[in-house]
This record gives sequence, structure tokens and C-alpha cells, in this order.
Amino acid sequence: MILTVTLNTALDVTHHVPKLIPHASHRVTTVTERAGGKGLNVARVLAALGHDVTATGFAGGRTGAAVRELLAGSPRVTDALVPCAGPTRRTLAVVDRASGDTTQFNEPGPQIGSAEWTAFLARYEALLTGAAAVALCGSLPPGVPVGAYATLVRSARATGVPVLLDTSGEALRRGVAARPEMIKPNAAELAELTGSREPLQATRDARRRGAHAVVTSLGPGGLLAATAQGTWQAAPPRALTGNPTGAGDSAVAGLLSALTEGLDWPERLTRAVALSAATVHAPTAGEFDPRTYEQVRGSVTLTER
Repeated sequence: MILTVTLNTALDVTHHVPKLIPHASHRVTTVTERAGGKGLNVARVLAALGHDVTATGFAGGRTGAAVRELLAGSPRVTDALVPCAGPTRRTLAVVDRASGDTTQFNEPGPQIGSAEWTAFLARYEALLTGAAAVALCGSLPPGVPVGAYATLVRSARATGVPVLLDTSGEALRRGVAARPEMIKPNAAELAELTGSREPLQATRDARRRGAHAVVTSLGPGGLLAATAQGTWQAAPPRALTGNPTGAGDSAVAGLLSALTEGLDWPERLTRAVALSAATVHAPTAGEFDPRTYEQVRGSVTLTER
């Protein structure tokens, strides 16, 4: 079983409009709702790859109930979310069909009390005993300690479970110091962490801060990975147009699934890049287009750096 942690779960609502025009009224052509937050997107992609997944984090209020109802329809995903008093946040994505661009609105999330955080820690510790790997994903809701991910990384390491951390800001800075197996920032998050905007230098610097491996998302440029076995850049054959929401989460699922299957780094990166590209062609986050995945997987360019 692979464990995914989404402390700030969300009800993801996606609106599609013919063309997004500021200050104008729009007629929405289609609406979709999904159980969201980065870790839940990762969970669905892992399940689609054939892995059994347990998803934990917080869920509360009517939106939390909607998230759990939607999650119940995801095969191979077990709901281990912890109740909280505050309502789970919503996110709204508006997809402009004319340009292919997506505009995102993210609410902050519920206020988490100390008793709720203690209850989550107990659930997490119990779930670690059956986990092959853990993904710690996304933002922290209000009330959760800023060092939360560092605490969760240390707990997993104490039980011998490898951790992939995907967050940003101070939560990432503290989490890296706890020495996770992998981190997966994007270029902007990496620059904030290291102070360097040169991706290769910044990726290597992030490794020196504690992570065993650093895999940086370069958008259309693919992934740049600095590991104990070497440094590689893996890139898709061409830039793909579509909805990029969730593409990074699919990359996390690719990396984590390949880790648990014992694949080497070139194979991990190839899978992650192909899944990320295939998600751009999918209508919503947490999905990927299988045909695009197979096409891109066979033509990923892998370069040693």
C-alpha cells in the first residue's frame, strides 16, 4: 500500500468557458467536481497505475462530506481522512477553451485545532505500519504547525518508509532538513528554497540541504533530477497544450510508483514525465490520457547533466 497525505484537501470545481474575458459574464459549458488537493490527485493516478492507495488528511463540513463521497467512487483508494470541525476548502479552475489556459482560485482551508492535529498524528502513525512509501503533498491548512511535514518525514524515516515531499515555502524548508527520500519542487519553489534561479545549481544545492534526491519540475522542459546515482534531465518530445492542473501531481505518482516497483532513476523519470504530459491532455486533475502516456513514454529524451 502507498500512503498519500493531503492535509489541505479540497473540493475541486472546474468550469470550462469558450473564452475567459475579464470583467465579463460567462456562460459555463461544462462543470466537473473532484475530490482534490495534491495528495488526492496523486492517489487517483497511483490507483490507475494499479497500486493500492490509502489517502489521509483532513475533511470537514459539507464540502468535506462531498470530497469523501467522491473519493468513495475511486477504485483502489481507501479513505482514511480525519474529521475536522472547519469546512474543507474549495478550489475553482476556469479553463479557457480558446487559449487552453487555466485560471485557478484556491481557498485557504479550515482552521485545524490542536486536538484535531493530535488525532491526525495518531492516524498517520498507525497507517505507516502498512505503507511501502508515503507522499506528503500540498499546502498546510491554518492551525497546522509550520514544521508539520518535518515531523511526518521523521516519523516515516523512523519506521523505514521512504517519503516523497511536495510542498513549498517554509514547510518545504523545514521538511528538507528532516531528510526525505525525495522532494519535487517546481522551479519557482526551488529558487525560493535555495536562492538560486539556475535550475541545475539549485537542484544540487537542495540535495545538500538534506533531501536524498531532488526532482525539479521545469514545466515544458520536463524534470531535472539530482540523485546519489547521477543527475538527469528528462523532457517530453514537444510542449503539449491543455489543462496543466495536476500535471505535477501525476509526476509525483510516477516517481513514487516507480520507486516502490524498484525501477532505476531513468525509468522513474521517464514514467513521471510521460504521466505529467498525459495529464495536460486530461480534462481534470488526477487523471491522465492513456494514449498520450504511451506515446510520450516511448519518446522521452533523457540527458545526463
